Amino acid sequence: MIGSLNHVAIAVPDLNSSIQTYQTLLGASVSDKVEQIEHGVTVAFIDLPNTKVELITPLGHESPINNFLKKNPNGGLHHICYGVKNIHKSQRILVKAGAKLIGDGKPKLGAHGKLVIFLHPKDFNGTLIELEEI
Repeated sequence: MIGSLNHVAIAVPDLNSSIQTYQTLLGASVSDKVEQIEHGVTVAFIDLPNTKVELITPLGHESPINNFLKKNPNGGLHHICYGVKNIHKSQRILVKAGAKLIGDGKPKLGAHGKLVIFLHPKDFNGTLIELEEI
């Protein structure tokens, strides 16, 4: 079902500072910041030859990233995203198999303008998984 690794997401308490660190210390090319109001986050992407790293920070007080940063004040690995060919088919297969979806379970537009769903970390060895339609 899953395809290639799409990105690894790192939650950060200060997006501007993190962007600066990746640019100056690692020489990374970082995208413009994108507000994802529906997801309650602001993101920026570091493009790598074989994948991306997503820097993700809270957008507002209701952001799901706030709880993560309370437990991990310096930030840290938040989720891993894999590509899938058909998000709706993948969703049906996962639900039928008993996997728990985050939120209402309905695909939503992600930062790349493609449909995404999130899978509960309890089902995947403590790792939050995002699936993005490719």
